[in-house]
Amino acid sequence: MTRLLAIDVRDEQGIVLARQRSRQVAGLMGFDSQDQVRLATAVSEIARNAVQHGAGGRVEFVADSRALRVVIRDQGSGMADVAATLDGGSNSLNGAGLGLVGARRLMDEFEIESVPGRGTTVRLGKHLPRHAPPINSSALAKIGGELAKPTSEDTLAESRRQNQELLRALGDLREREARLGELNRELEETNRGVVALYAELEEKAESLRRVSELKSRFFSNMSHEFRTPVNSILSLSQLLLDRTDGPLNAEQEKQVAFVRRAALGLSELVNDLLDLAKVEAGKVVVRSESFRAVDLFATLRGMMRPLLTPDAAVDLVFEDASTTGDLHTDEGKVSQILRNYLSNALKFTERGEVRVTARSGPGETVVFEVSDTGIGIAAEDQELIFEEFGQIDSHIQRRVKGTGLGLPLSKRLAELLGGQVSVRSAVGAGSTFYLVIPRVYSGPITRPSGAEPARLLDPARQPVLVVDDDPTAPLLYDNYLSSAGLQIFTARTCEQAREFLRFVTPAAIMLDVLVDTGDGWDLLVELKNAPSTRMVPLIVVTVADVNVRATGLGADAWTRKPVERSWLVGELKRLIDRPPTLAPIPKVLLIDDDEVSRYLLRGFLSELPVMIVEAAGGLEGVQRAKEVQPRAIFLDLVMPDLSGFEVLEHLKADPATSHISVIVYTSQMLDETERVRLAAGAVSIISKGGEGSREETALAIRRALVKAVGVRVDADE
Repeated sequence: MTRLLAIDVRDEQGIVLARQRSRQVAGLMGFDSQDQVRLATAVSEIARNAVQHGAGGRVEFVADSRALRVVIRDQGSGMADVAATLDGGSNSLNGAGLGLVGARRLMDEFEIESVPGRGTTVRLGKHLPRHAPPINSSALAKIGGELAKPTSEDTLAESRRQNQELLRALGDLREREARLGELNRELEETNRGVVALYAELEEKAESLRRVSELKSRFFSNMSHEFRTPVNSILSLSQLLLDRTDGPLNAEQEKQVAFVRRAALGLSELVNDLLDLAKVEAGKVVVRSESFRAVDLFATLRGMMRPLLTPDAAVDLVFEDASTTGDLHTDEGKVSQILRNYLSNALKFTERGEVRVTARSGPGETVVFEVSDTGIGIAAEDQELIFEEFGQIDSHIQRRVKGTGLGLPLSKRLAELLGGQVSVRSAVGAGSTFYLVIPRVYSGPITRPSGAEPARLLDPARQPVLVVDDDPTAPLLYDNYLSSAGLQIFTARTCEQAREFLRFVTPAAIMLDVLVDTGDGWDLLVELKNAPSTRMVPLIVVTVADVNVRATGLGADAWTRKPVERSWLVGELKRLIDRPPTLAPIPKVLLIDDDEVSRYLLRGFLSELPVMIVEAAGGLEGVQRAKEVQPRAIFLDLVMPDLSGFEVLEHLKADPATSHISVIVYTSQMLDETERVRLAAGAVSIISKGGEGSREETALAIRRALVKAVGVRVDADE
């Protein structure tokens, strides 16, 4: 660093000189007029502090190749708290802090050292501007020569110059203020435009939301208006094809097959539309569970085999997926995506093969591939096929009609699982469709409800509920009773038993009254007083001698542990097979406005030991339920007078009908909220039939009656 100049400052004249020299030095080093004023103002302020508070001081100008620096020292009393002074707090009365704060804002570098009783040193620095000439030894010598010349300006001239600088600064400030005002006006106009745009966007978003709600409502209504007659056509045509009411000639069979095929196509379209609408409305629930790709492939192989005719020139190949490992996601939705892929591949492949593979992908993902040797897809059409109703014109497409919704639905389902779909294809060279999903689904998981036991019911065996906290009880009783045509369900607590009984009415109950530290006695009283379980045979099985108390509270039999196998089997058979006078034929009420649906349901129930009563609407159904007092009600949800939801509320609110078991039997597609609402009052929810669902529907009805009224379903049924 090179010292350029030093000035002693003792009075006002010295302050003026320091200001003049500061401006001169800054000008010689290439600073513009504004920076000259900034430097001169900062130096004069610090010099004024030195005169007023330090009895004078010394100002030194030094320079290097990067900056001009000014050091101002005084020998005054110093400052006890420099930080407080710079904050403007400690010396506000004498004004020392104001000069320091102002100088610091004007400079690029600012340092201050002050020791009480030993004075203060302030170092200021201003970085050289980019356009300044290089500062070398010759430049410094030239600057030194200029500074050695005497100055002729006095205090009045300097004041005049300061006034001019102040006027220029005020002019600049006024100009900037005007520009700022103009800018603010422009911003206000822009803001008004943005606000208007947001308002318009919100209005359009609200309009889109209403349209989406209307579409969902339309699909919901269509689920009844379309699905009910379509399912009726499918069921009636299947009855005709099964020759239930007599033989058909060849021409009649062909005509009925055409009718059924058309109904199947319409049913597929309706189902795809409803699935897509549910995904868009966010009403699809992911039920995550563990499964293996190899087991999924085995299921798909059986499902897709009927699509291959014996003389087909296409091979369906599932590669070994045993090394892929376990997945924990929604198996049903993964299967649905792959079924769509396979269905399309088999439709558009006339010869060659369709190959299905699974492998571990990057990160914790699994990649499924379905490749074919079919007609292929042009590059410009590969985005179109994932759009709703997007179909490509081809000779096969004209022959094999589709809904154009399978791939868009697959895309939405994959995104719901946190994955994605894609395709690689070329015209005439086949296609490969990809599904990439996380190995473990990390989104919200809805696990199966307490109705899980109902899904495990074996219609060929009668259910027996065992309430016992002994971990060996399930194995022991299952070993005793499985050969006797009985199916064991175990509850470890009274609460688990109550949860089970919400969904299943067992053929018998075995109760350890000491479970839950003796709360089993309360459960015994509860079961024998509840209308739904009063007639269910109950055997108390425990380690204590409770014969008198158990039978006094209504138990049908009692024994002490360990239980003798032959006694238990014989006692259960005796109690379950009691004379019919103790268990009269139950009445079942059908509430449905659709005559065809009631006709078909009567057919499903015709072989069961029940008495059927019908009601053609909601109001009539509520009245008939009071009069007939059925053991169970099959309830449709969409009816012209009262909806099924309203009927269910009426039934449960009336003490005369609140005990009746209600089975919802509907073609309406239900979201999770509606299912939860129905689960509070219905023991089962059954979907009206569809393709290949007659046997499944019959089995579901039998299981529902097992839960509702304990109707026996023999193995030969």
